[in-house]
Amino acid sequence: MAERTAGATRQLSTLDRFLTLWIFLAMAIGVGLGYLFPRAVEGFNQAVTVGTTNIPIAVGLILMMYPPLAKVRYEELGDVFRDRRVLALSLLQNWVIGPVLMFVLAVVFLHDHPHYMAGLILIGLARCIAMVIVWNELARGDTEYCAGLVAFNSIFQVLFFPLYAWVFITVLPGWLGLQSFAVDVTIGDIAESVFVYLGIPFLAGAITRFVLVKARGRQWYHERFVPKISPITLIALLFTIFVMFSLKGDAIVRIPLDVVRIAVPLVVYFVLMFLVSFWLGHRMGADYPKTTTLSFTAASNNFELAIAVAIAVFGIHSGEAFAAVIGPLVEVPVLILLVNAALHFQKRYFAGRPSPGT
Repeated sequence: MAERTAGATRQLSTLDRFLTLWIFLAMAIGVGLGYLFPRAVEGFNQAVTVGTTNIPIAVGLILMMYPPLAKVRYEELGDVFRDRRVLALSLLQNWVIGPVLMFVLAVVFLHDHPHYMAGLILIGLARCIAMVIVWNELARGDTEYCAGLVAFNSIFQVLFFPLYAWVFITVLPGWLGLQSFAVDVTIGDIAESVFVYLGIPFLAGAITRFVLVKARGRQWYHERFVPKISPITLIALLFTIFVMFSLKGDAIVRIPLDVVRIAVPLVVYFVLMFLVSFWLGHRMGADYPKTTTLSFTAASNNFELAIAVAIAVFGIHSGEAFAAVIGPLVEVPVLILLVNAALHFQKRYFAGRPSPGT
């Protein structure tokens, strides 16, 4: 048993060690494929898309989130909601600072491109419920806190996203003399997205844990089963990145200046949200795992929801949809660099403090 566990650990460590390289290779190959064979990629995309959901991307996201969610000690989730300071800080970061900051950046950088501006604002309103679980896992954050905060964000997203979209895209731009847009999105639309991208892997992870721990015990589950499924996260992540970049490879090469104009405020947003959130968590006295979880929860966004709403409301070929698609293309490389930054901060500011095992 020890040999198998060690082998799985070495395999995961190898993937971790070169993850940044693999991600940039997946991005480059995807862009190249999309640029060289745009019609074939577009035809494939249409064939595997149901409504606004790209099936390969949805499968990739669900698979990449399954191992981290299978590791969560669900019996300890109640601890997340006992610390009201952490909960209040997460609420402030995600539902006040994040949307307002993205709105300001969108107006400053893209006021002369209102359709791109609206797409960027949509990204800021869609708080992360998916990829953050992966970033948190890679940065050795607190899995229980991440699961709890993601569930918390999901409830707020279902209840308040339609209202936020109306305020930030229809009302506020008009007050500033900018072009505004009507956004018709229902609570049911948001709930469907939350279920697909969070509910399915959540249920799979919870059922797996409860059934196998009861049948084989905690030691077998954590020492034998978890190391075997852990590599799925990184493999699915690379697959999802490859698919996403191939779908927009042609546009990235044809209109690079538009991509850069959208990317600049996104980079500023991700870095600012992460660094400010990390500083706030550290000042509050939170340990490294919780500080990291707070930071990635605040800095990440639900690009699946933003893209789905942009396509449903404005059309698949709209500027809003294009900007929403650029969101994850920027988020992936920036957030993986922030994972490395978090691990550096752990060594510098949390040296000697214990962190949970992965």
